Amino acid sequence: MKKLNIAILLTVLIGSFSSCIVLSPKKYNALLAQRDSLSLGWEAAQLKIESLEDEIKRLQGDTTRINARIAELQEKLQGLDANYASLRSNSSTEINKLSDDLKKREARLNEVEDILRKRDEATNALKNKLQKALLGFQQSGLSVDIRDGKVYVSLTDKLLFGTGSIIIDEKGKQALQELATVLKTQPEINISVEGHTDNQRVLNLGQIKDNWDLSVLRATSVVRYLTDVEKVENNRITATGKGEHQPIAAGSTPEIRSRNRRIEIVLSPKLDELYNLIK
Repeated sequence: MKKLNIAILLTVLIGSFSSCIVLSPKKYNALLAQRDSLSLGWEAAQLKIESLEDEIKRLQGDTTRINARIAELQEKLQGLDANYASLRSNSSTEINKLSDDLKKREARLNEVEDILRKRDEATNALKNKLQKALLGFQQSGLSVDIRDGKVYVSLTDKLLFGTGSIIIDEKGKQALQELATVLKTQPEINISVEGHTDNQRVLNLGQIKDNWDLSVLRATSVVRYLTDVEKVENNRITATGKGEHQPIAAGSTPEIRSRNRRIEIVLSPKLDELYNLIK
């Protein structure tokens, strides 16, 4: 529409000049050429304007999309910031909790280690005291040692009993009397009396049918002597029979069988404090 108006205007102007002034053909042709050039320039300018307007529309669309994307990303960023703040807060709480738990565990570990240290000290002191008290019986088959935090007083059967017998002889009573003297000064010690035999079958012993019976009855005889005669508290002492099944050494020679026939009095500190800690 604008191009048509310009063309009309140029035609009117030329016509006006033509009606007023007589132009030479050369000038007239020059004016026509100028008109045509202006018309072409105008058309090119209009095309450029239309192209720029399309580009503007495209850029405006891109801007709208970019702004929408920016808004979306900002919303996600806000969500991530909120999550990070929450995680940081929770992590701080968890770290503090873990730190507190670790301190409590370290405190309990220190308590356990302290109790175990005291147990080991008490066990060693008890061993030394028993070795001194029972020194006179060590040549007769008595020994004192520590295994797994417990004191083991081992007495061979020849120190306590006659062959196949469950009755304690006089020398055995003397040894148990010295042992009881120490045990009565150690109320925090639990006592387990274990009977052991060799691997030879028991024959012709009346009510004693086998090595199980012999080991149990010998352990019971020692417990009864300690509690009934020496007055060791019976609530801290037990009797068990192991038969031939926990030998000191394997083999069937007279020496090995003699070592395996024994009474072991196992002394272990009460660990109530430790058990309460690890519940």
